[in-house]
Amino acid sequence: MSSTVSVAAIQMDAGLAPTADRLRRAERLVRQAARSGAQLVVLPELFNVGYGYTDENFRRAEPLDGPTVTWMRQAAADYHLHLAGSLMLLDGQEIYNVLLLFAPDGRMWRYDKNYPWGWERAYFRGRKGITVAKTDLGDIGFMICWDTAHRRLWRQYAGLVDLMIISSCPPDVTNPTFIFQNGERVTFDDFGRVGRQLKNTGRRLFGEMVNQQTAWLGVPTVQTVGTGHLRTMLPNSLLSMLSFLPVAPKLLKYLPQGHDIRLECDFVQGCKVVDSKGNVQTELDQAQGETFTVAEVVLPEGKVQPDRPQPKSLLPGVTYLSSDILLPLLMLSIYRRGVRRVLGKD
Repeated sequence: MSSTVSVAAIQMDAGLAPTADRLRRAERLVRQAARSGAQLVVLPELFNVGYGYTDENFRRAEPLDGPTVTWMRQAAADYHLHLAGSLMLLDGQEIYNVLLLFAPDGRMWRYDKNYPWGWERAYFRGRKGITVAKTDLGDIGFMICWDTAHRRLWRQYAGLVDLMIISSCPPDVTNPTFIFQNGERVTFDDFGRVGRQLKNTGRRLFGEMVNQQTAWLGVPTVQTVGTGHLRTMLPNSLLSMLSFLPVAPKLLKYLPQGHDIRLECDFVQGCKVVDSKGNVQTELDQAQGETFTVAEVVLPEGKVQPDRPQPKSLLPGVTYLSSDILLPLLMLSIYRRGVRRVLGKD
């Protein structure tokens, strides 16, 4: 027989803040969700630190016995629910963005983000593979943010899961403003045809594309996002700008200011619960700020195999070229230096 599970998607302000402060805020939302009957609560990506491109990220990566994992395990037990959230994990000599899920009895499942997006590769690395958590609620599959753009990952979960959880905190980098030292501002409208192709693709991914892939997979999805406004310096900004020149030659005049470029954008809406047919059951607006939404999802009776071809990606190919290859390659030197500092090798 099919079963029903009450799930909560939590939306948190993505501004950088001390871990203790962010854990207090997360606990308040988890407690409220538990009081609303949630059996599974999903926190956003990097909920314990916030989102920004800063060398502070290296210092804030935690081991598995750090304060965030300790809090997650205790909160799952205290509120008698399954609790999921993403953090930067210092694992041996590497840093990963991991999505952890805790059961009330302390069992833990781990998923590593497969595809760090663009500039994120400056602060953590990816690791290929999926995770299916065989919980008392059902078999749960995991993804983190930009992973959802990769149809291969959705295919790997086909026929294996009853529910998907996606922990995200996507800045709307497809509607960015780049601010240079002299105060001049550049948007994708200045990038010509390629800029027009890229514009709004983040909203398309975390909106329609996630809904379509969910319907194809045939199981419900819980997706979280961050909210607020991102103001951050670009890592390796000069090389980042040089990589844009082939598609936006107008940027050439800004080359002398390329060492100090600030990025500003909002975050993408998408804190929602989607049913197995791809219909949005409940969704938060960005303007609602730090809050949560609860819905009951119906898990399928037995494992569902997709009965039609997988929907195509709604994103242009240049999105993957930039996000998976070009920008990550430019970030590798920052990552290696930062990890060496964390490990005391510099």
